[in-house]
Amino acid sequence: MPSQTTSSIFVEKKKLSKPPLELHYLGDRVLRQPAKRIPKVDDEVRQLARQMLQTMYSEDGIGLAAPQVGVHKQLIVIDIHLDEPKTPPLVLINPSITRQSSKTCVIQEGCLSIPGVFLDVTRPEEIEVFYKDEMGRPQKLVANDLLARVILHEMDHLNGVMFVDRVDNALALNQELSKNGFSVQAVKPIA
Repeated sequence: MPSQTTSSIFVEKKKLSKPPLELHYLGDRVLRQPAKRIPKVDDEVRQLARQMLQTMYSEDGIGLAAPQVGVHKQLIVIDIHLDEPKTPPLVLINPSITRQSSKTCVIQEGCLSIPGVFLDVTRPEEIEVFYKDEMGRPQKLVANDLLARVILHEMDHLNGVMFVDRVDNALALNQELSKNGFSVQAVKPIA
């Protein structure tokens, strides 16, 4: 974790009957547009992060990118410690990968924008990411395993990429999408 003394984003880790933001789903063009860098970290950005966390917790997610709620900004919220109320979430603004391991692993992923679909995706095991926190302070984080995977998954959203674009098993992909009411035409495979 980054060396943050205190997080200014306090959100109770609970489900809300009406989350503040609306999720967009696979097939919606808004998910395919690249997000813009955030020039200044201010109260508006912190409020968006807070609302994104409330929406993510309400949907039982562990990561959410701003494009998933129709906002084209490079902002990601992550919390892989849902059962630990005192562990603060991670807020990444304008994140960029500065290093990734050549060692990869395959793990099943899901996405709040594609509910019910879980498929294997290959990603680097470890990454180093540079970003600004919710106070606008530069941070560097070395992440591995689940945290690295969630960061990469959410950063894909900032570039208009969905995890299904990275699935190698076409048969499983078609079956899962069809079973859950999504169109295979909405997938844009990464070469």
